[in-house]
Amino acid sequence: MDSTPQFFRHGPGPLARLLLFVLLSCLLMVEDLRFKVIPELRQAIAMIIYPIQQVALLPSEVHGTVMDFINSFHIIEENTYLREHYLRNSEKLLRLKALEAENTHLRKLLGAVNTIHAKTTAKAVMAEILYTPRDPFSHKITVNKGRQHGIQPGQIVIDYKGIIGQITRVYPLVSEVTLITDKDHSVPIQIVRNNIRTVISGTGKNNEIELRYLSVNTDIREGDLLATSGIGGVYPRGLPVAVVTGIKRHPSDNFAQITGTPVAGVDRNRQVLILSLSPALPTSPENLAEESSVESENN
Repeated sequence: MDSTPQFFRHGPGPLARLLLFVLLSCLLMVEDLRFKVIPELRQAIAMIIYPIQQVALLPSEVHGTVMDFINSFHIIEENTYLREHYLRNSEKLLRLKALEAENTHLRKLLGAVNTIHAKTTAKAVMAEILYTPRDPFSHKITVNKGRQHGIQPGQIVIDYKGIIGQITRVYPLVSEVTLITDKDHSVPIQIVRNNIRTVISGTGKNNEIELRYLSVNTDIREGDLLATSGIGGVYPRGLPVAVVTGIKRHPSDNFAQITGTPVAGVDRNRQVLILSLSPALPTSPENLAEESSVESENN
């Protein structure tokens, strides 16, 4: 027996319901365009259900906050790891750049050795700078080669650019080098452009030398390259020493004030070359006369 209520068994047909809803939709659209009541009603309903929406969204927001808090620990750990990794790689990169610069310098030193061998018979020993002076008025350095390595006082020290100084004191394992900028050090040189020979002396200032006893009308210009003349037999001929950087001529003075800058420097590299002593030169006639007079007095 069918127990469905009479109301549900007998009602409007599907077509009637469709027409009813179409008519209702049209009325709502007309009201929305003309009377503007529905938007106000919609806003009122939205204000009423807003707290309910917030309560409904609260679990999702709590879940997102908790996940962000948990993920922050992983981000901190990852950031710490990446920072340490970056610092490690930066240190390795800096070391690699330093090794590349040192390798470049060693290649240039090798080229300087080949050039020296082509010009002279002097032998070169590579050394490393151990100490540089803290005192600005001291122009001496210490290298890691000494008497046990065959180093002797008087040997000259160069880099791939030119003269640095001369060995003045030798110990068993290290040696002391007096730089050409020392005020008590002199080097016989010649101007490469015109072969005028003279002597340069240190001024006691960093990166500065001076040419003494050149008359005011000497043919010398700023930018002239000064090289060893070979006079005296200590320095091989033709090694670059300095470049003229300043010339002052006063008509009232007999000599010009000429300064220069050494082409080589211990503040640029750690490796240097120590050249062996040149063969002894024959004794000069003046020295021979002095020696013979001394012998005659002794006899």
